[in-house]
Amino acid sequence: ALMCARTGLKAGARSWFYISYDRCRSWQGPYKLPMFGTPGVAARTDYQVLSRNECLLLLTAAKPNGDEGWSFCAKTDDGGKTFSFLSWIGPEPTGYSIMPSSVRLSESRILVAVRCKEEGKYWIDLYISDDNGRTWRYMNRPVENTGRGGNPPSMIKLQDGRLCLTYGYRDVPYGIRAKLSEDDGETWGEEIILRDDGGNYDLGYPRTVQRSDGKIVTLYYFNDHPEGERYIAATIWEP
Repeated sequence: ALMCARTGLKAGARSWFYISYDRCRSWQGPYKLPMFGTPGVAARTDYQVLSRNECLLLLTAAKPNGDEGWSFCAKTDDGGKTFSFLSWIGPEPTGYSIMPSSVRLSESRILVAVRCKEEGKYWIDLYISDDNGRTWRYMNRPVENTGRGGNPPSMIKLQDGRLCLTYGYRDVPYGIRAKLSEDDGETWGEEIILRDDGGNYDLGYPRTVQRSDGKIVTLYYFNDHPEGERYIAATIWEP
């Protein structure tokens, strides 16, 4: 397993990673990531293993003006000893395009969801690569609105081949939502409300996995009251 961390989001941000060989019981690191010629790197854990020594990291960089942020793809060919910049994911955004979450669709095809902002609007976009991250093209916008401040996506491929996208919803009613796709992200079903009882907009940042029995576990941070404590919660549901 691999886990990333960061110091910030804008110019000057630095990132590093840890690795585990025993299913997260213990960790080695931290190991510093390079700056890749950018003003700052803000890593949120997302990666695709290509082979024994090859791995793609999906990361976010500060934009050339130092502001947050622009998603990109980096690669290691030597098991994480060194990394190189591979590609930008989409054009430089006016606002930001950050916190990628990827799934592998075939040996060469990777789909990535990104958290987006522009002029007070917040949504999730999809980009697709047919050459293992070397180039990317825009696919569609599965989520038109994620609410105040936006929220990062968590996207996984289910056992039956469908895609599952989960995210925090930061408008009233505050909560956690999901969408499913039966055609590798080309189209998406109706929004699934996992819960809508949040105290305010300060929630979300989900991570989603599928259990061996087919049920989905979505974890996130949440609050019950505007002035209450934030805590980690989970919803177990059937897709």
